[in-house]
Amino acid sequence: MRIERHWWNGDSTVRGRRDVYIRTDGESWEVEAQAGGGAGRSKIHQCPSRQSAEILAGAWMAGRSRWQAVAH
Repeated sequence: MRIERHWWNGDSTVRGRRDVYIRTDGESWEVEAQAGGGAGRSKIHQCPSRQSAEILAGAWMAGRSRWQAVAH
């Protein structure tokens, strides 16, 4: 799977950091919501299309944080 899109909430503390990833292998899609950086917790949800992955990622980013795109 390659990272198609990645956002983070701008909080560099381990406790406050949140990341959302959209990944694809060209056929399947997944969205990962990660809390606490690489060593933290995460949830991965399989999606049937890019559009559904974008919708889910947007829902997971809803809230007060100022989400920023991360270039890969």
